Amino acid sequence: MIRTAKISEIPDIMNLSKDCAAHMIKNGIYQWNEHYPSQAAFEKDLERNELFVLEIDGILSGTLVISTLMDEEYIPIAWCTPNGNNVYIHRLSIHPTHQGKGFAQKLMDFAEHRARRRGFVSVRLDTFSQNKRNQKFYETRGYQKLGDIFFPKQSEHPFHCYELVF
Repeated sequence: MIRTAKISEIPDIMNLSKDCAAHMIKNGIYQWNEHYPSQAAFEKDLERNELFVLEIDGILSGTLVISTLMDEEYIPIAWCTPNGNNVYIHRLSIHPTHQGKGFAQKLMDFAEHRARRRGFVSVRLDTFSQNKRNQKFYETRGYQKLGDIFFPKQSEHPFHCYELVF
């Protein structure tokens, strides 16, 4: 089940993030670390009603942020659509024990359907340049790679920006 997160779930969300970060690091992907994602970021997502969770058998097992706010790092990107009527995906995670079972697809289906239903013209996101699995995941879904941005506290490597136009 996918639903809006609750404030009481922030500790579980942070534990999930840490488990996902450790799993990525174990696989040589240094995308999430002690700076990202932060509890403060999740709390802001929650305040804006943009943080969603995936429950599997009653256990919080995934997260997804569907935001209307464009991060300033995205400004230099030559997007396919004008700014202003887009949603941004952030902090998509699936607990390592549930990865590879289609749950990330379900979260993205949910986000894209929600965006279309609400009249947005596109979905935008970024993914780590060293995470080839994620790149293939988004490209298979029809996302177009448009350019690179940097998050210095996360990595010296760039993050690729993608957009799916409806």
